[in-house]
Formats: sequence, C-alpha cells, structure tokens
Amino acid sequence: MRNFAKALTLLLVVGVASPVFAGDAKPFADAKEINLLNLLPPPPANDSAQMKAELGEILTIQVTRTPEMAARAVADAEENVWRFSDVIDNPKFTKENLPKFSAFFDRVVETEGAVVDPAKDVWKRPRPHLYSDLVKPIVPLSKSGSYPSGHATVGTLMGIVLANMVPEKRATIMARAWEYGHNRVVGGIHYASDIEAAHIAGTVIAETIMTHDDYKSEYEGAKAELRATLGL
Repeated sequence: MRNFAKALTLLLVVGVASPVFAGDAKPFADAKEINLLNLLPPPPANDSAQMKAELGEILTIQVTRTPEMAARAVADAEENVWRFSDVIDNPKFTKENLPKFSAFFDRVVETEGAVVDPAKDVWKRPRPHLYSDLVKPIVPLSKSGSYPSGHATVGTLMGIVLANMVPEKRATIMARAWEYGHNRVVGGIHYASDIEAAHIAGTVIAETIMTHDDYKSEYEGAKAELRATLGL
C-alpha cells in the first residue's frame, strides 16, 4: 500500500496542478463527489497483528525521537501551506505578500476536511493514545477518527499544488509533504497506515478538483501571483 500511494502521487504530480484551505472558504469538492469509503480499504482491526505492529512503531519512535524531530512534529501540527516555507526558501513567501495564493490554498484545505471527515466518522479508528495509554502524544490531541489522517491528506494536496506551481522544486516539495505526514506518527497521534491512506486520498482529491473550472481559474491566478512574487 505504501509503495502504491507513493507511485500514484508521483505519477499525478508530473505536469499537473492542485489546491489548499481556510476558515469560511468554500471547498472545491466534498464526500458526495469523492467517497473515500469506496476508495480506501478499511483500517486494520483493533485486535489485528498490523494494529499491534503499528502501535509498536509509535512506541519505538516515542523513545528514540530526537528533540529536533519532536520540534518539527509539533510545528507541523499547523495545517497550512506556510509550513512549506523552508523548502520554498524565499522571504517573500508570506500570507501578506500572496493574498490570491493564500485564499486559494484556504479552499484546498477546506476541501480536505469536506472529503475526509465523513469517512473518519464512519471508520472511527481510535487514535493511538485512545487505543493504548502507553502512547504519549506531543502534539494537540484529537478524538476524531484516526483513519485516514487529515493532516497527511492535506499535506499531500499542498505538496502536489506547490510542486505544479514551482516545478523547479518538485522533489524537495514532495519530500517535505511526506515528512509533514510522517510527523503525525512522530508526534504520536497517527498510525503509519493512516498516513499511507492519506497519500492516496490526497492524490485522488487533487486529481478530481483539477478538473473543476473554479479550481482551474483560481489556480492560474494563484500560480501567477506566486511566481511573480518569488521572481520565478
């Protein structure tokens, strides 16, 4: 599943475009259009060997993560495109300088919630800290379903969008998107299979909304603003 998710994302990233989200922004799609219950396999059963193995991975990371890893995981608890500032590496990459870009990404983030949250509510996979009191998360807690990860889904979306807007940095942007998702495991709030499913979900959401006329028009304006501001 992990290799399939990576291959699917990389395939769609080449030569295509995607989006991101905010407060009252309107999503580009919802769970009626993209039903993850028909797309993803169900999460591992609570008493399965896979569940126990994934819990073991979290507990191992919990005692081996460095202070630097922990700090990155805590910082990545924020769900916004500005977490990619380290790989964009340009002081002009700010919300104040990029109003069209910011509003566009607000809609993308909104899209993730509109698609993912209904599936979470059906599957109701317990978060690691609710499944085992041995898990001590270092990021804000959540009682919503663990599968798939909303953070990793939107991270995949944001990565695909940015990689299409700034193809010069495609490899580093997508590597950052993968780290963003993995940091949910580092933070003790998600299992590995939550992240793998999110890679698939984020990629399919991106592919779907790229066909929408409102997405296309807003994407072009956001891309033009971004590249002009960054001097690309």
